[in-house]
Amino acid sequence: MTEQYNTVANVIKDRRSVKPFMMNGRKIAHEQVQSLLELADWAPTHGLTEPWRFVVYANSSDFCHQHAELYKTNTPATEFIQGSYDNFYTQGDKVSHVIVTIMQRGNLPKIPVSEEVAAVAAAIQNVLLGATALHIASFWSTGGMILKPAMHSYFNLREEDQIMGVIYLGYADEYPKGVRRVPLSEKVVWK
Repeated sequence: MTEQYNTVANVIKDRRSVKPFMMNGRKIAHEQVQSLLELADWAPTHGLTEPWRFVVYANSSDFCHQHAELYKTNTPATEFIQGSYDNFYTQGDKVSHVIVTIMQRGNLPKIPVSEEVAAVAAAIQNVLLGATALHIASFWSTGGMILKPAMHSYFNLREEDQIMGVIYLGYADEYPKGVRRVPLSEKVVWK
């Protein structure tokens, strides 16, 4: 194997989801976040539609407070949980940046939606791997209101567009251990 392969393999194997509460509050230079978005821009894309779009919050609490308010406004009183609201509200307290990731449907109808979604997922993976290489903690979340119509409306998206999740970025003092529950041999069939 080449040195370049080993470097890439190590970054892939070292990538971990670090939940926002595990981050330590240190700020990331905006230039580093911009460099991660440049990696995202090199994701594979069928028909060169480049469907990824990003809304970056340099003040992560701004997004988290808005997320909490969307939850409060769009949840029936009988289903509202104050603890969930509080969690959404404070989720950005130790996070440096929040990136809302959107799949903006291209104008080539022959490209299936699934391929546009896959392209944005690849862009997100590029961000996560780049963050790992820079020793930046990351967490890709689709929880809370993120995939709900209220969030879709909040960002004034077209019906055919989708929020793909939110990436929380920061630094952490500890990282979770990597786990794979199913051996690779049970996931691969050679013919």
